[in-house]
Amino acid sequence: MTAGRDGEADGAQRERTRLSWRRTTLAYTVVTALAVRTALVDGNTPPARMAAALTALAWLGFLVVAHRRIHALTTAGGGVGGPVGAAAGRFVTGAVLCALVMAVLGAVLLW
Repeated sequence: MTAGRDGEADGAQRERTRLSWRRTTLAYTVVTALAVRTALVDGNTPPARMAAALTALAWLGFLVVAHRRIHALTTAGGGVGGPVGAAAGRFVTGAVLCALVMAVLGAVLLW
């Protein structure tokens, strides 16, 4: 009976993590849209347009990272402690790098 509960817990954890990545992707999309809007409407200068283009590129990079993590969670070996769990650090590192790029570009747009 405990094994069944552990399996259910692992499945629920994967589902929560998958949904978390989807929410983060949605939030990242909104931030990207606002950054591009700010660059093109409020500060239509070449540096602002470059920052908007780099923001869109960082967004695409984050989409790739999030898609790969979500796919790894939905495949058979995607458990929390499995091989994907050990490699989850790569996904988190990629997401953090994309967020840092977005933060720097946001500062450039506001400055």
